[in-house]
Amino acid sequence: MYSNTSESIPQTQNSGRFMAIDILDAFSTKPQPLDFVLPSFLSGTVGALIAPGATGKSYFALQATMSVACTVAGGDLLEINTEQKNGQVVYINAEDPPVIVKNRLYAIGQKLNQKSRESIAQGLLIESMIGKRLNIADDEQRKRIIDYCAGARLIVFDTLSRIHQLDENNNSHASQIIGMLEHIATETGASVLFLHHVSKASTAGGMAELQQAARGASALIDNARWCAYVAKMTKDEAKALSHDNFSKSAIDPNFCKNYIKFGVSKQNYGQPFLEKWLKFGDGGVLMPANLVEFNKKETSKKSRRHDY
Repeated sequence: MYSNTSESIPQTQNSGRFMAIDILDAFSTKPQPLDFVLPSFLSGTVGALIAPGATGKSYFALQATMSVACTVAGGDLLEINTEQKNGQVVYINAEDPPVIVKNRLYAIGQKLNQKSRESIAQGLLIESMIGKRLNIADDEQRKRIIDYCAGARLIVFDTLSRIHQLDENNNSHASQIIGMLEHIATETGASVLFLHHVSKASTAGGMAELQQAARGASALIDNARWCAYVAKMTKDEAKALSHDNFSKSAIDPNFCKNYIKFGVSKQNYGQPFLEKWLKFGDGGVLMPANLVEFNKKETSKKSRRHDY
């Protein structure tokens, strides 16, 4: 299943042996700057993107991968990846049928210039694995994934629950799952991002942004090096935000479903990342929404001045 385009990805050497750190060299040699694939997501590590169902995490992930795959200006529609390097991306979609993926690609393509389209098509491989019972716990399947993805900069698994047959609520099993993803990262040289749902209790309690909100055993996120989230705008948030400093009213709470925010709830490396608001456009494409805090007092003062 991986033979179609695997030759387009450069191969890397097998790293399945002990490699002791040269401590004296580390004391005296200035290290290279840390390499991040996405904001504060260190290259070669495992990270998670969590969200409640039907929030838009798959759409977000697809656009985020394009920002990594695109080597020309115009491919980062989310405007989240301006300082990171680019490289080959493999997106393994085990949740959505190909027709849905193609619909999303068409909608996104309407927002891209031709050079961006061509660059993304060259740098992004999307494998639809729905119904194919992918299981990374199977040594043979994991080896095929490693061979296919060797040399990639980023590998995305959408979603976690569909790529294994272990118990996510068991901390021992959860640790094994992360260990297998780390094995893939180490052997390929890629960062590995898995998409995951939050628990129903976290969604109901309005805590979907916390790293502890992830469904299943705590080891899933504890052992990952990075955890980001996307969350729908709440009605209270809508009442506190406006589109610019000159707006006379806050966002209508009835339209809060048109916005989601992206943030990082856990980062082991790099600088803190501030939350970013995004708005769904035509076809579900996410674009930056430059929202500001709505100042009721200032608006009230302006209204009174206009009365004179």
